[in-house]
Amino acid sequence: MRAARFHGRRDIRIDDIPEPELRPGAVKLRVAWCGICGTDLHEYLEGPIFISPPGHPHPLSHENAPVTMGHEFSGTVEEVGEGVTDVAVGDNVVVEPYFVCNECASCKAGNYHLCTKMGFIGLAGGGGGLSEKVVVDRRWVHKIGDIPLDEAALIEPLSVAHHAVVRSGAKAGDVALVGGAGPIGLLVAAVLKGLGVTTIVAELSDARKQKALSSGVAHHVIDPSSEDVRARVLELTDGVGADLGFECAGVNAVLDTLLDAVRPAAVVVNVSIWGKPATVDMQKLVLKEIDLRGTIAYVRDHEAVIELVRRGVIDLAPFITGRIELDNLVSEGLTTLIEHNDTAVKILVRA
Repeated sequence: MRAARFHGRRDIRIDDIPEPELRPGAVKLRVAWCGICGTDLHEYLEGPIFISPPGHPHPLSHENAPVTMGHEFSGTVEEVGEGVTDVAVGDNVVVEPYFVCNECASCKAGNYHLCTKMGFIGLAGGGGGLSEKVVVDRRWVHKIGDIPLDEAALIEPLSVAHHAVVRSGAKAGDVALVGGAGPIGLLVAAVLKGLGVTTIVAELSDARKQKALSSGVAHHVIDPSSEDVRARVLELTDGVGADLGFECAGVNAVLDTLLDAVRPAAVVVNVSIWGKPATVDMQKLVLKEIDLRGTIAYVRDHEAVIELVRRGVIDLAPFITGRIELDNLVSEGLTTLIEHNDTAVKILVRA
């Protein structure tokens, strides 16, 4: 079968590789669509990061580069392994793309997303969504019912957003400032709005500002290049400040702005993966008693997210801005997101 594999920095190739073999307790999927994630871009430009370099195999997958990429994917069940009784051939599904050890303290406490050996399918090995087929343990397969398969490819990043919102303690009636309207920022705003939170989005890109408004996830959009974000947030909150802040850009200026614009005793959640260390003005944190929280991926979020989409609380269709073939992954996918990221939100790939 054909698969997009990471061989090294700026070296992703469409290779012909053996089709994966079904194993007991697992499910074989025909991949429908796979989204290109910001993590994939970082691997392409700066990697290997999450991908294990040659000679240093991942402790759970026992694989190293070259590995098949893609962790935001949907598909249809083609075969079920021995012992799998609650998933049937023909079911449309998405995958929670984890490797975990089930032995460390975090796993035993139920926090499998914090596993000390954790890896992601599509980065650490185990195949990936940028291929024709993949075999995944039943544990990580979630049925999606009648959700369209292209929209379902966004269930994974939506689960990232959902987990970040859960971490924040957001509740109806709160006001949240979302810094950055890339895919994750937009989806964070979508989850917040679905909860009854007033959403304020700060973003420089014209295309992403328009997407925040046209998709309906933002009540207010602020352009930091032409407006004072703190002043505008205070104006919108009767001088109080936002209850919640979400850093979704990996940019220090965004983090600084959030600390300025939230109210005393607010919660600020860092959602983005940073390419380099950040600096934090600890005086702002201390004097306002701001609670700064980290968040990584998701844990038991997929079923709740699938239900939100199924009920129509969140509409994923507006966030899909491109559909391409696997052969054009680099030329029309990665290159577009790197050089023209203001024109695209989520690009889907079909093998």
